Amino acid sequence: MEFKVDRGGGLPAYLQLVRQVREAVRLGWLGPGDRLPTVREVVRTSGVNANTVLKAYRELELSGLVEARQGSGTYVKTALGSASAENLTELRAKLADWVTEARSAGLEDEDIDALVRAVLAEGEK
Repeated sequence: MEFKVDRGGGLPAYLQLVRQVREAVRLGWLGPGDRLPTVREVVRTSGVNANTVLKAYRELELSGLVEARQGSGTYVKTALGSASAENLTELRAKLADWVTEARSAGLEDEDIDALVRAVLAEGEK
């Protein structure tokens, strides 16, 4: 797993790391027993401060998603989501087609993000 940190975004770097781990687990890219990159690896590849990575990993540990093993690393403890891998693959393909269509209609990534968030918010009502 390689982290990407958007320094121009409004979300703090440690929360971006937390979100990326949660998404990877939810989508099945990481599962129980999988090892997260070391703090040193994340610092080297993403350019964030070691304390930022430690804060993100601590947040994930407090939420019960990962566990730190002294001298061994940080490991995914539990799974998230309930969709099967087949369903996720099919839905991802449909979403990719929709994103292509949205871009063809002139929408930029921020427009697409806003539209998706609006639809998700409608579903909560």
